[in-house]
Amino acid sequence: MQAEVKMKNGKNLKVKVLVDSRCTHTGINEQLVKDKKIQTKPLNFSFEVFNADRTRNGEVTRMVPLEIKVNGHKEQLEAAVMDLNGIDMFLGYD
Repeated sequence: MQAEVKMKNGKNLKVKVLVDSRCTHTGINEQLVKDKKIQTKPLNFSFEVFNADRTRNGEVTRMVPLEIKVNGHKEQLEAAVMDLNGIDMFLGYD
C-alpha cells in the first residue's frame, strides 16, 4: 500500500507500507532514513527487534517523528528505525 508521510521538517514522502503485519511497533527502514537524510531522534533506551520467524533483526536506538496519511486518515506517530528488508515502513499496532 502507498502512504504519504510528512516529516517534522515539512518534507513529504510517498512510501511503500506494509499494513496488518502484526508488528508491535511502527518501523521505518534504516536505508530509507539514510537515503532521504531523514532526521532521527535518539532514544534514552533501546530495544531488540525480532522477525516473524523469531530471528533477531537488530536493536532500535533511534526514532523518526512523523505524520502519516493513509486513505484519508492522518496520524502523528514515531517510527522505530530498523532494517525492513526493502519495505519503506511497517505500520504496527502501537
